[in-house]
Amino acid sequence: MRVVFMGTPTFAVGSLKALTESGKHEIVGVVTQPDRPKGRGNKILMTPVKEYALEQGFPVYQPEKVKTPEFVQVLRDMNPEIIVVAAFGQFLSKDILDMPKYGCINVHASILPKYRGAAPIQYAIIKGEKESGVTIMQMDIGMDTGDMIDKVVVPISENMTMGELHDELMVKGADLLITVMDQIAEGTAKPIPQNNDEATYATLLNRSMECIDWTKSAKEVHDLIRGFNPEPSTFTNLPNGKKLKIWGSLLTDKTSQAKPGTVIEISKRTFFVACGTGVIEITEVQPESKKRMPAQVFINGRGVQVDDVLGQSME
Repeated sequence: MRVVFMGTPTFAVGSLKALTESGKHEIVGVVTQPDRPKGRGNKILMTPVKEYALEQGFPVYQPEKVKTPEFVQVLRDMNPEIIVVAAFGQFLSKDILDMPKYGCINVHASILPKYRGAAPIQYAIIKGEKESGVTIMQMDIGMDTGDMIDKVVVPISENMTMGELHDELMVKGADLLITVMDQIAEGTAKPIPQNNDEATYATLLNRSMECIDWTKSAKEVHDLIRGFNPEPSTFTNLPNGKKLKIWGSLLTDKTSQAKPGTVIEISKRTFFVACGTGVIEITEVQPESKKRMPAQVFINGRGVQVDDVLGQSME
């Protein structure tokens, strides 16, 4: 099939790479978000999809808005039989959705109808889910509301981070995409409507979510920490007012009546913090203006002491 691919971050590269390496389809164009400034130096960086597409010699398009009449005509001129979307970052108009012979399909990183929206991988971890997955759906005008063609389930272990889940979903989603493309080409795909009553949403993350609320349970704090690893990370405040990013944690069977946020114990390698219920073990941190480090290094530098209270009142 003649394919136009739309995607932006690393997750989408997995699907584009799978399409490329399958050798079964002609990729006539790759559409990705415009290059944006990133990092402390605000350096303009290519999107991961653009970088891979250029390496493969694919034509790359970066419209500010994919829905404009001018770009819709660009798509028409490419004459795609199908448009494959994976974490693109823009909504498609009805003109685009209706354009290809086989429509538009989306590689979405959740088990729909759960976690429709922009951040399904993070939310699956933050909400303490036991499993996630990838759903490939036939797109319609709604946000991730289209009929489901196929899905794959991936278990989430207690300490799995967002980064680890992302990488597994990227691979499983890419494999599933090739299977679905074969089904569509052979006419054997059987889309199934979603149950809208079961829908949940993974809205955009905001900076307020990064601050650890120690009054929550140890499990909720642990899930937030791993859900924001490797980005954007969680943080708390030290008694001196400086920020401390928390990158790694473990659940414990300890209990404490201390005020939430209190460092109740320091071991040779880690330290333990009281939460609203339960106690969490901190294994990796990043002091303000310093690099990530094992908690042991932070402790040896007397970064925290027993009875220190982390964070601010969340009242």
